[in-house]
Amino acid sequence: MTMGFTPAPTGDHPPGADAPEVVVQRLPLYVRVLAQFEAAGAEMVSSEQLGAQLQMTPAQIRKDLSYFGRFGKQGRGYNVKRLALELRSILGLDRQWNAGLVGVGRLGRAIIAYPGFRPEGFRIVAAFDADSDVVGSDIGDIQVRSINQIKKSVDDLGIRIGIVAVPAADAQGVIDALVAAGIKAILNYAPVAAHVPNDVSIRGVDPVLALQSMTYFLKPHNAGASAAGD
Repeated sequence: MTMGFTPAPTGDHPPGADAPEVVVQRLPLYVRVLAQFEAAGAEMVSSEQLGAQLQMTPAQIRKDLSYFGRFGKQGRGYNVKRLALELRSILGLDRQWNAGLVGVGRLGRAIIAYPGFRPEGFRIVAAFDADSDVVGSDIGDIQVRSINQIKKSVDDLGIRIGIVAVPAADAQGVIDALVAAGIKAILNYAPVAAHVPNDVSIRGVDPVLALQSMTYFLKPHNAGASAAGD
């Protein structure tokens, strides 16, 4: 039974079927902000309040949510707890997702040790590496497996998400192996633009790119204009 939610009239398409990818990527931000409102004891929240927290317009908030149904009532806003539950269900965050990590160097070990995944429903159940000196060792409660065991492990452990933490030169081959094993969702930490089939979702995490884009805003305001005028 859903609470406070009416599916949007989308014909034969389920709610959210036509949502742009950028909208789907914003949904976790809504979930996070709603959790903050709930922790503060708020029962209702308006699109204006959500927009102020997310630096978005109330109209954009309402448009984003309209792809997935009709939430709240005009003049009253949204029930914080109910909206959070609905969005978590839409994102599939109301269940556990098993993940397999490839590459157990310093980055891979840090990812395995990160405590923030499990509370949100993501559990790294297997780790893989090509280095025979590393295969068979333990990282926490996970034993490192050979990269050749990816397909069997995906099937045996119900792995649905692949996490790639290998050097750029090895990334595409690892991603190809994950796709061949049936993985449809990949989180890629390697600094490379990987290629995947259309039915595979891939997200890149590259802090260097983020830093490089921020330095643009740290330059003197006239630097760009001077260079352009030379």
